Amino acid sequence: MEFETLVKAAQWAGVEDPRLLAALATTPRDRFVPPRHADRAPFDEPIPIGHGQPTSQPSLIAQMIDALRLSGTEKVLEIGTGYGYQTALLARMARQVYSMERHADLARHARANLAAAGVTNAETVVGDGTAGLPEHAPFDAIVVSATARTVPAPLAEQLAEGGRLVMPIHEELNETVVLFGKRHDRLVQERLLTPARFVPLIGEHADDPPPEP
Repeated sequence: MEFETLVKAAQWAGVEDPRLLAALATTPRDRFVPPRHADRAPFDEPIPIGHGQPTSQPSLIAQMIDALRLSGTEKVLEIGTGYGYQTALLARMARQVYSMERHADLARHARANLAAAGVTNAETVVGDGTAGLPEHAPFDAIVVSATARTVPAPLAEQLAEGGRLVMPIHEELNETVVLFGKRHDRLVQERLLTPARFVPLIGEHADDPPPEP
C-alpha cells in the first residue's frame, strides 16, 4: 500500500523534516486502523478506532511530532496510544517512547500492531495519562492527543528542562494545538501550531471537559 499522499499532505502542512517524511512514507498505516477501515489508510483523514474516538489525520500527527524537533536521542511520553500509529512514527524519530492509553482493549491492539510492524523501542502502558509516568521521568518530549484547558500539572513536572510539549488547548469555542517549552522549571507557551478538534482529556488531573459544540 502506498502512502505518498500522506507525505504530500504533511508537506502541504509545513512539515519538512526528511526523517519524519520518510517515516510517513514507510509506516504501514493500514496496520494501525481497524481492518474494516484499512482501505482508508492511504488518505489524510481521521479514522474511527472505537470508544467514540478517531485516530487523527496523519498531516496533523506529523505537525505535532515535527514541533518536538526530535533528533533520535530523546525519551518521549505519548498520551493517547489509540491503535499505535503515532507511537510508531515517534519510535522512528526518538530513542524510546512510552505511550499511555486508558482503554485496555486499544492498548492490546496497539501492542500487537507495533509488534507486527517491528517496533521495539515503544512501550504501551494502560493508565491515567494525566498522571504521566513518574517512574520513567523526566521526558525530553511529551505529546498529548486529547484536549483540555490546561496542561496537567504532572505532565509539566515530568517534562525535562529544555524539553518540549505539544497538546491541544481548549478556550471557549476554540481549540488549538500549542507547543510549550520548559525553561527555568516553568512551562512556557512557545507558539500555536494549528486549529484542531480532539476528544477531551480524561483523568484525575484533567480539568473540566470542554462543552459540547
